[in-house]
Formats: sequence, structure tokens, C-alpha cells
Amino acid sequence: MYLADLHIHSKYSRATSRDLEPERLSDWARRKGIGLVGTGDFTHPAWRAELKETLTEAEEGLYRLRDGPADAPRFVVTGEISTIYKKDGKVRKVHSLILLPHLEAAENLSRRLEAIGNIRSDGRPILGLDCRDLLELTLETCPDAVFLPAHIWTPHFSLFGAFSGFDTIEACFGDLSGHIHALETGLSSDPPMNWRLSALDGYTLVSNSDAHSPAKLGREANLLETGRSYPELAHAIQTGEGFYGTIEFFPEEGKYHFDGHRPCAQCLSPAQAQAAGGRCPVCGKRLTTGVLHRVEQLSDRPEGFRPAAARAFESLAPLPEVIAASEGGSASGKRTAAKYEDMLERLGPEFTILRETPIEDIRHAAGPCVAEGIRRLRAGEVERQPGYDGVYGMIGLLTPAERETFRGQVSLFGSPAPRRGPAAPDGGAPAPKKRTNERELPQTEEALNPDQRAAVEAQAPTVAVVAGPGAGKTKTLVSRIAWLVEQGARPGTITAVTFTNKAAAELRERLEARLGKRRARAMTIGTFHSICLTLLRGELGVRRLADPYEQRALAASVLAGLGRKDSPGKLLQTVSRAKTSGRPTEEAAVERYQERLTGAGLLDFDDLLLETLSRWEGGRTDARFTHLLVDEFQDIDPLQYRLIAAWRRDGGSLFVIGDPDQSIYSFRGADAACFDRLRSDCPQTRTITLTRNYRSTPEILSCALQVVEENGGAGRRLTAARPSGAAVRLLHAESERAEAVFTAKEIARRMGGIDMLEAGALEAGRSGRSFDDFAVLCRTRRQLEVLEDCLTHDGLPCRVVGRSDFLEDPAVRGALDWFRAHPGAEAPERQVERWMTGRGPSQALERLRNMAVFFPTMTDFLQNLTLGQEGDLLRRAGAGYAAGAVTLSTLHGAKGLEWPVVFLCGVSRGLIPLEREGAQTDAAEERRLLYVGMTRARDELVMLHAGEPSPFLKAVPEGGLERGEALPPRPRSQGVQMRLF
Repeated sequence: MYLADLHIHSKYSRATSRDLEPERLSDWARRKGIGLVGTGDFTHPAWRAELKETLTEAEEGLYRLRDGPADAPRFVVTGEISTIYKKDGKVRKVHSLILLPHLEAAENLSRRLEAIGNIRSDGRPILGLDCRDLLELTLETCPDAVFLPAHIWTPHFSLFGAFSGFDTIEACFGDLSGHIHALETGLSSDPPMNWRLSALDGYTLVSNSDAHSPAKLGREANLLETGRSYPELAHAIQTGEGFYGTIEFFPEEGKYHFDGHRPCAQCLSPAQAQAAGGRCPVCGKRLTTGVLHRVEQLSDRPEGFRPAAARAFESLAPLPEVIAASEGGSASGKRTAAKYEDMLERLGPEFTILRETPIEDIRHAAGPCVAEGIRRLRAGEVERQPGYDGVYGMIGLLTPAERETFRGQVSLFGSPAPRRGPAAPDGGAPAPKKRTNERELPQTEEALNPDQRAAVEAQAPTVAVVAGPGAGKTKTLVSRIAWLVEQGARPGTITAVTFTNKAAAELRERLEARLGKRRARAMTIGTFHSICLTLLRGELGVRRLADPYEQRALAASVLAGLGRKDSPGKLLQTVSRAKTSGRPTEEAAVERYQERLTGAGLLDFDDLLLETLSRWEGGRTDARFTHLLVDEFQDIDPLQYRLIAAWRRDGGSLFVIGDPDQSIYSFRGADAACFDRLRSDCPQTRTITLTRNYRSTPEILSCALQVVEENGGAGRRLTAARPSGAAVRLLHAESERAEAVFTAKEIARRMGGIDMLEAGALEAGRSGRSFDDFAVLCRTRRQLEVLEDCLTHDGLPCRVVGRSDFLEDPAVRGALDWFRAHPGAEAPERQVERWMTGRGPSQALERLRNMAVFFPTMTDFLQNLTLGQEGDLLRRAGAGYAAGAVTLSTLHGAKGLEWPVVFLCGVSRGLIPLEREGAQTDAAEERRLLYVGMTRARDELVMLHAGEPSPFLKAVPEGGLERGEALPPRPRSQGVQMRLF
């Protein structure tokens, strides 16, 4: 029989600054009497390299020190993964322990995990991935892996956690639940507590120390009667054959055994917590639900029930704590440490002393107090004071009077008992403070306010709806389409034009839910370009649509041929303006570009629309445009305006919706005055304004409206429907990088994903966040690079919105050319992986793969690269899994989206409005752009600036912003005069 402790954190963990080198782990395992320990974080490449250098395989899948003795403790490859994601409308935070058969498996699984998020910066990487998907990915990569839900009862980060977990294993792992065979019970529960759930009868209950330092090894451990090899270990854990039992902490010693509130030192039993309504008797804030309470919530058996197949267990305490509890002093004191070392030298390993050494031998070696303490420990004769809300519990062995008798003093941990709250007059638990409901329920799809209903049911042939941010634009559009169908319109006669492919997909999804898939799929829904491409299918001959990077390369070639040093982007803007405005130009570069484009058998985006327009202005008609609806109307250019007029030439209805205050694409030809033009061209147009904002708190909306007010327009008529919330913050930082560092640290703090104590300390209103709830927005793509670097450095998974320069890399261009000619039937991510094989490392190709994972087919991927707007293009990886991530985007790319918490970085003079040398700034549009960014936030808005704030913020009254510093300034050197001698 041997002992195994499989759950530790490596030296790369944020949780500790102490090193956990294999040599130290091996030495401490020997001192403790543990035969097998986990390696810790297998995901970090530097740690894996250290393991490879210092360990050698001793038996199949088990390792020992390369230069150590043959009987040295063994290592098994392990690691803990934290997953934080939303499921069934609730944020889930679950930790999982993974055992692997060899270091090569660790390499392979790490590669797969790194495709999802940053796994290099923490001994417990954090991924925005569903637990079920993590299990599937693990088993796909290594079928021999052992997957264990970790410390399953911990309130904030576990399978059954009261605040972020599930009520059943099946709810967490779904169709893969059958691959879970064992559960780690954690420090705050013991086997008898778990036996109260009949649903756990078929699982092996394992115990590990969850150690963050070598000295913490063996707080809990497993007793195994097997040979020493990974296959035998895995078999014992997954079947129970050869798994003898466990060594346990007293569950009361765990940090979360009872309910409680650490700031007020309140420790309550489940009954007391329930009587208090789950609120702290002192301050009224929510209590942290303890493990015992959570067990009672889910249990279906009485206390004391023991299943027939239950395995043995022993409850022990670490020897230094036993020494201190027996003789007095601190468990970490010098006197205790000296006695501990002497006992190991004279009596052998720690577990041998605690479990097997005769009491008389202990008396001779360590004195009568320690001998009596160990005797009582073995007999379970201990006094227990439960831990709560991150505070360790305490056990007592000898009373002061007994220590006098045994010539010692004792006080385990040396902390006073937590004070109890004042009792209620009737002797029961005190009544909690009353709380008010601070959230307004969101509107349902069916609930329309009067203005929305007027827009939906308007009978005029042309309807223009001015809908500010958060006014229910998409909901109104969906309801209008549904109303048309209810009025007898055939779905095939309805076309809805959106600004992005993502918006089109969301609109179709909502319509499928409202009207059913058959009706929704009969409609035409898409962007101008995707609809035109569908209309012209089969009519373009050998010509094809050039993607933006082909167009840019062509423009650069034309300029080089003319000996000009102009920007290719500026040339393409000039070309587009000429085409969309209908005013041809005689500029040589424009004519040469079009000649080269046509000669190559290519069309650009505007050509696609012009080809379509020529057919409809030439007399073509189509019943699918009988009812035409246009989203984001303020963003259309003159060519798209003409196309709308041509499509609805034969009558029918036109419904446009948008917001002039959010017109931010003048560089593409868009004009905020498009609503005025429509009313001029169609005098019978009925205009309806939606004035209720359901998205943002009054604080956020008020600031945003004051910023855009100088432009005039409809935005000023918006009123907030939500109750008051947090103040808008404006924070100063020393530099752009300091802004990014603060943002990364603040998101990690808000998530509570770094440690359990911080998770419990967060206010209830801010703790239920997932990675998807955060967005970081800025003005330029250059700023995004700094932000991405800081967030990934801190282990925060993120997705980057929009186009990037890597798409111009020759390696990427070559790959895309191949895929256009050979669009295979594997997932696009797999095709890019195969393309990369044998071609050497390439960050550009890696990023291409990280973009491909969002698409089911290569055809979809290529079409999105060609036709997609900023908001359609995401870059990160996920192997097809819906992994949560913080969104990083420019202000342009964020349009049409929203998040609970938004950080606006670089709200500084020179960036907003953006000042470029030799370029004139459109102050009105830049003001609208800031307005768009601010109104992406639902609950909280944090703006950061380095240097002077944006002049646009002067419009916000002094009391409208909460100002402060992002990070404390670094101390500056005082400068010391050097001496000659």
C-alpha cells in the first residue's frame, strides 16, 4: 500500500511565490511518506521543460528524479484547469484536475488548450470553455487521461459550488457524464458528507492536498493497493479496484465548511444561515454558502448513512499543527519546526508517525503532550471549530488545564473564535437587513412599448424609424417582419438587409425562434454584398470577388508602377468614392487600378453592387423585394441608396431603421443626413422615433448624450428605462501600456477567477461575470496590440474583432489562394493546421488558424474574409468549442454590440478625436464614434486616458464622472550625488 497526493500547483502559480521544483517536491514527499505526487501545471512549456530535464521514467507513466535513488517518490503528470463560462443563463466557475499518462500527452493537450486561451501565465490556467467541451477535448487528445472534477463542493469554483456550479454531474457534463468516474471531495468535506448523496455512489471519492507549497503536501491523500504504473493508477481511480481509501482533513478545518461572512467575522451553521435568510446578521450582505449547507441542499439521505461499498478513511491533521496543538505555540514557529525535524529524524516519515508509530515511541521521542495529542487525533477525540468564507477552521486536542498536566500549552492556529451576531429577541437568528431589487427585468420579445408598436404596425409604404442605442432596434425589426407575415405577406417576398454578417445571423436566429425555421429560411437576409452575390450567382462568368487584401496588393502595385508613394488604402478610398458617388474620375491611378482589376478577372465590393444595380435599373424585378427592410440605415452610401430605390421600384413596402447619431462611416461614403434624403425623395414617409433606452444605466446614458449633444440630433431625446447604477469612471494612467495593465488586472479582479478569497470578497452585484461580459474598446488597431499583449500575459482569454495586418502576410496569402482552389471538407481549422505542417513556425498562419475556428466550412470562412465587415471578423481559437473570452475591438468594430462592462482605453486628446498628420478630422463624426463606444456598456463604463483627456469629455459636468488614477504612480528616483571617494 502507498499514499498518493495528486493535486498541487506548480511554481508558475500566481497563488504562491515559492518554487515547487521537482527536487523539493520529491524531498517533501519522502519526508511526508507519500509515494506518488502530481507534477502540477503541465500546461506551462517552461515547467514541462524542467520536468523533462529533471525527471526520468521509472515505471510506465510514472517518473522519478533523474539523479535520485531508485526508491525515490514517483511523479504523475497532472494539472488543474479553471473554466469560467455561461451555461443555462448562469456564470459557471469550475476547476478540473487532469491526470495524463506521459509528458508527450501533456505536450499534445497543451497545444490544444493553447488554441483556446492563454495557458502559460498561471499554475491554474483560466479558460472560457464549457466543462463538457474541456472533457471532450481532453479525451480526444488523450483517451487515457483521467478527468477529475476538483474540490467539488467549494462555493465559488467547483462542480457543485453554491454560487457557480451545478446540481448534478449530468447538468455539467451532459452527454459525456459517463466519462466521469471519480470526484475530488475537497478539504471542507469528508466521505460521510458525500455518502449522503445517492447520486455519488458509483464514483470513487478521492482526496488530495490541493497544495500550493511543498509543506502543504499530504493534508489529504489516497491509499492505493496497486502496482506503481500509470495504467494501474488510472484503473484504481476510475473503477475503485485497488483504491483502498483516503486520508482526510477534518472537514471543519476547511475554509468553507460553515456559512459565513469573513469581513464581519460571522460564522453560521446551515440552520442559522437559513434563519437569517442567507444574509449577514451584521451588514446584510449575502453570506458565502458553506460546503455543509450545500451538501444538505442536495442530499437525499440522512446524516450518518454509509453505503455498503463505502471505502475506509482516516481523519488526520498535519504533524506541525498537531505539535503546536499539543504543546502550544504556532504551527509555523521555530520551536515547532525544530521538534518536527527531530521527530522525522528519530521516528520516520510524517504519515508513519501520525498513523503507525507506537504512542510510547512517540512519548520517548517527542514528550507526553505530543504523544497524547497524536493518540487523541487517531481516536477522533478532537474539538472542532468550523471554517467559513475563506477562514480556516480550528481543532483542539489538549485544553490549557490538560497542557499544564502534560507540561505544555496549546492553541491551534492561535486565532480567536469568530464572534457571533447579536441574537434576535426570541432567541432565534437575527433578521437580515431588507434589500431592494435593483434590477429591472429586460423586455420580452412580445412586449413592445407604444413607439415600438407604432413602428411595427405602421401602414405607410415607407417607414423610417430613428432608434438610438439600446432602444430595441433589432427587436423592432424582428417584430415588424413577424407582423408582415401575420398580415399575410409570404416569407419569400421579404428581404432584410443588415450591415454585418453577424447581424444577419442574429436576425435569422430570432426569426426562426419567432416564426419557425421554414418561414425564416424562405426570407432573404444578409448584407448588401452577400445578397448581391446571391442575386448574381451564375452571371459573373470567370470573374470573382477580390478580398480586401487582394485589392490592397493591387493598389500598391499600381502606385509603385506610377512611382507614387501614396497609401494603397487612400487609393482604394478614392476608387470607392468614385464608384459609390456615381461621379467618375480621370485620375490615372484610379483608371489603372480598374484596368488591372478587370484584367485579372476580379471585382471589388463596389463592382458587385454596380453589377446588380445595372440589372435592376435595366428593368429586372424580383418578388423577394416586395417588402424591403434595411437595418443601420445611417451607414449606407449613395450607391446602396440607389440600390434600395431600384429594388423597391415596383412598390411594396420599405422599412428603414437606424440612428443618425451613430453614423461613423463617412470615409466609406455614408452620410448621417440619409434620413433627410429619404424624406425628401419620399414625402409620404412616416418617421417614428424610439426614445426609451433599455440597455444602459442612467449614469452611462447621461454621459454619452452630453458628449454627442453638440452635434444636435435625435440622441438627446433618449431616456433611460433602467434604474440607477454605478458612476461612470474616468481614470488617468501614465501611458497606454499602463492603461492596458490596469484593464487586465481589473478584469481579473472582477472575475474573481484568480483565487477563492477574492471571489468571495467581491460584491454580489459584480461577482457573477463571465469573460464574455467584458469588452475593451479603443480608437486604433495599434492600441489593440498592446491590450492583447497585457490580457494574454495575465492569462485572460480574449478575442480580437476586425481585420489585422497578418492577413497580408505572404504565407497567409498563399494558404488562402490554395484553399480557394481546394476548399476541403474538413473543418477549416484542421485544414490550416495541415497546411502549417512542415512549413515551420509562422505567427501569421497561427493567427489564421485562430480565426478559422469560428466557421464550420472553409467556404464560409473564405466568404467571411471577403465580405465580412469589422464586426464579422474574430480572431482566437477554440477548436469549434464555444469558449468565452474578453472582447477586444476598435470603436468601429464594436458598433451594434453591447456588453455589461466596457473599458474605453485611450480616451485622450490626439486619439479621440484622432489627429493624423496632414489629414483633416471630422469632429462631429469623431464625437459620434465616442458616443457609440460609450453606449456599448450596459452596467459599467470605465474610461482611461494617458495625458490630457479627450476634449469631448468637457461636455460632461464635473459631477457626471468619477475621476481617479488607474494605477499608483511608480516612485521616482530622488537622485543621489555621487562621491569621488
